[in-house]
Amino acid sequence: MTEVDTPRKATTQRLLESAAMLSYDPALEVDWETPLDTSYHGMSPEWSTLYGTPYWAEMTEDQRKELTRQEAASVASTGIWFEMILQQMVLRDFYAKDPTDPAFQWALTEIADECRHSIMFARGAEKLRAPAYRPRRHVVELGRAFKAIATGEAAYAAILVAEEVLDVMQRDSMRDERVVPFVRTINNIHVVEESRHMKFAREETKQRLMGAGRARREANAIAVAITSYFIVTSMINRDVYQHAGLDSERAIREAKANEHHKSMLRSSCAGLMEFLDSCGLLTTASLRFYRRASLI
Repeated sequence: MTEVDTPRKATTQRLLESAAMLSYDPALEVDWETPLDTSYHGMSPEWSTLYGTPYWAEMTEDQRKELTRQEAASVASTGIWFEMILQQMVLRDFYAKDPTDPAFQWALTEIADECRHSIMFARGAEKLRAPAYRPRRHVVELGRAFKAIATGEAAYAAILVAEEVLDVMQRDSMRDERVVPFVRTINNIHVVEESRHMKFAREETKQRLMGAGRARREANAIAVAITSYFIVTSMINRDVYQHAGLDSERAIREAKANEHHKSMLRSSCAGLMEFLDSCGLLTTASLRFYRRASLI
């Protein structure tokens, strides 16, 4: 066993032990039976794309709550889309590798978690009375290509971006008593289990980059930044405003210019950007995409 393999084995063994001690079955943990209480928000209102805008000030409290419920459902639907990409990349990465390796067993554990999460998100969106929000067609096709060709640090760093942005948002909502209880439970489950996934993604990113030259780091930095841009800009589907009974054109215009929401995204990604920088994946070229996505 190499010096690199020894700490990696120890890390994945700890993750397996943690999963054995603290994992959830959403089918049993989430209250799926109680009817939706529309007196609650779907996410912390401060995370709404319209929070702090003139339109938000004009909206009734019921409209604000409906909007946050639709936005929460959109985030969940985008999460399902990316979790399916994640599962395929991890399966491809560990195809035909040593099944006795704790990293192999952890990869399967993570995939099992993601399957449960996707079902949980789907049922949650349905209970929020939302349609099946999906990324735009060109983003779906780009995702299809990315999951087929992304390898090594590009795959794991992209996984990390998707998980870290969602993590901060969900941590706020799971503690917020204004948010409907079943969504708080969903967020809590996801935060607990994704913390292990993020640990693995960080370790894999660092390991895969060992010995990587400048050209490889530059190329992967761009790939991760572009992927991050499409993930973040796909989280809130434009149709949420129509389904919330709002003027879609005005809502989209004000959401695009909403400095409060951009600030929330930037603050949520501060630690992530530090990590990417430490790995040599925050380059001059990649910064353009992170700025466009309001992540830096």
